[in-house]
Amino acid sequence: MDIAKYIDHTFLKAAGEPDAVRRLCREARRFGFASVCVNPAEVKLAAKLLKGSDVKVCTVVGFPLGQNAASIKVEEAALAIRDGARELDFVINVRLLKAAAKGGKSALASLRKELMQCAAVKRCGEAERLGYPEIVTKLIIECCYLTDDEKVFACRMAKEAGFDFVKTSTGFGTGGATVHDVKLMRRTVGKKMGVKAAGGIRTREDALAMITAGATRLGCSAGVAIVGADAK
Repeated sequence: MDIAKYIDHTFLKAAGEPDAVRRLCREARRFGFASVCVNPAEVKLAAKLLKGSDVKVCTVVGFPLGQNAASIKVEEAALAIRDGARELDFVINVRLLKAAAKGGKSALASLRKELMQCAAVKRCGEAERLGYPEIVTKLIIECCYLTDDEKVFACRMAKEAGFDFVKTSTGFGTGGATVHDVKLMRRTVGKKMGVKAAGGIRTREDALAMITAGATRLGCSAGVAIVGADAK
């Protein structure tokens, strides 16, 4: 199994070494990761460094709290596409999600509208104008704050809205990916939709457990350690 093809090689810290993004991109080229995942301000640099490679540039939208207005998320996503992002990881508005899951009609309408707008960014024409064949959208549902029923509800809403993936975590909440959550999300969305496990995946054993549970993508900063044994 080529685990590298599952990995979004990630650097989303607020602080770090000045050369961190450059190193991230060099490692992604070397090991053949699926993408690098960087903060929006660093998308343009990552796209420049990865030009001509198969490694995609992924970024986060509404990160890490998901509390931005829907219009801001949409504009942030459109700017990221213009800067070179091919994959977009949107953070759900957890409070709005919880209100909608409890049956609040207004909250449900607002959540559905926001998710539809975010998922539709890939069809806004910007990607086609720039020559991108496809933009991948992922919805981070932040499982650590949700009950199982709320996780199922969030996954169903993501699928209805047209997202390509559901994702477990930002990595900035109170917990990261778990095998239980990945299995639950996979059962809910079915076989065709992607499931991304993120947060706390540090070893090859962690990675294989998530893939076995149903993950088709892994978000982690320990990608080199995970695949290093295979590369030697």
